[in-house]
Amino acid sequence: MRSISLLMIFLLPSLLSGCFGEDLQNMGDVPSNESYPEPWDRSSLVYDDTDVFARVTVNGTFDIGPVQSVFVDVPSITIADGGAGAAGGAVVHLGLWLPVIEGCDYSSTENLSEECLVPVIAEIGPYYNDGDVDALTPANRLGRMLIENYVPHGFGVAQVSVFGTGESNHCMDLMGTDEQRGIDAAVTWLGTQSWSNGNVGIIGKSYDGSTPWQAATFGNPHLATIVPMSGLIGVHELMWRNGSMEARGMIMHNGVYGSFGIDGDTEDSHTLCEGYIQGYANGPAAYLSGGMVDYAGNTYWTERSFLDRVLQNYNGSVYLIQGMQDWNVDPHMSFPVHQQVEDAGIEIKTLAGQWAHDYPDRVEGHSSQGSGRGAEAYPYTLRWDWGDEMLYWFDWYLKGEGRAPTLGVEMQDNRGGWRFEQTYPPMDVENLELTG
Repeated sequence: MRSISLLMIFLLPSLLSGCFGEDLQNMGDVPSNESYPEPWDRSSLVYDDTDVFARVTVNGTFDIGPVQSVFVDVPSITIADGGAGAAGGAVVHLGLWLPVIEGCDYSSTENLSEECLVPVIAEIGPYYNDGDVDALTPANRLGRMLIENYVPHGFGVAQVSVFGTGESNHCMDLMGTDEQRGIDAAVTWLGTQSWSNGNVGIIGKSYDGSTPWQAATFGNPHLATIVPMSGLIGVHELMWRNGSMEARGMIMHNGVYGSFGIDGDTEDSHTLCEGYIQGYANGPAAYLSGGMVDYAGNTYWTERSFLDRVLQNYNGSVYLIQGMQDWNVDPHMSFPVHQQVEDAGIEIKTLAGQWAHDYPDRVEGHSSQGSGRGAEAYPYTLRWDWGDEMLYWFDWYLKGEGRAPTLGVEMQDNRGGWRFEQTYPPMDVENLELTG
């Protein structure tokens, strides 16, 4: 059995407890932008905990340009798909922020010099102007953190609405092939503009953590990295497990996301597409059978299963983030997925802490966990180094700068201790069989 050469047990009290008041930029031993302190070497570093999200320790030098409103054509949606394909052309809408770099005219369609080219970090989901701010306003859930931290470091940031939400037309078909094609079109557009260096990363949590997996199914050459946080590797995997269904399954599928496409306006006609209508039959059918309902040519659920296609087609990297106390999108979406992705030859790292359906750096969510559900690990759950961690990751995989991050699994136990594993479950785990 392989030994775990990277296994280290480490507690990061000054890193994770939130007891920081000084600005790291004012300290004498500030790491340079080129450095990459390993997770177990960060306990002596001080991170800013004064905001609602993690901040990078060294601010970038570029100003943040004004937001641009962009509609991206999706020509792969045709009349056969119904909805906007039949009504005059499907589009996805996005808000785009670019850095202000001296001498770079991003309105030009001509080839720009190398120093003007930037990669893009995208957050893609159904919530812009549907329960949250519109796509042109930095979203507190993640967009503001991305824009304020990374645009000054030379990244573009895009907030993208999936079909049937925000200002994107067509239908909200709950992660179906129409939605997947819309996401792929957005990735291609972001990766082919005159100001783009050709690399796109996608990050998000929950539904917005599922869109990275959707994008990765295509093998799009512009998709260089994905960061799914509590994201779905497939819709069926969320609601039905081991042949049985969670009580929320049909409610979530037909009642919550099924209602996104109908809001009483003139665009309701765009929801009359194949996948949207099929959902109303496939939800109850899966409830009754517990299976994929893949007989008689029905492909509704298999079209919404992403992992197999990712393993076959994707050529980028993966950074998984998972709350081990997440009872919404629980850890079976990350384990054994981590090892499956690694076995497919894809570079992957996982960060898994004792928080619930949350980000790694949010006090409000982490502090509300009950006994036995993560409370014992708080405040060591809080990863105030997360802003830097993502900067290291994006610098390497989107810009080719810095050094390659150390791959493996950062795992937190229920008492708050962090350790670094080669994989998870560990290779040297011993199974205890209980008989009775």
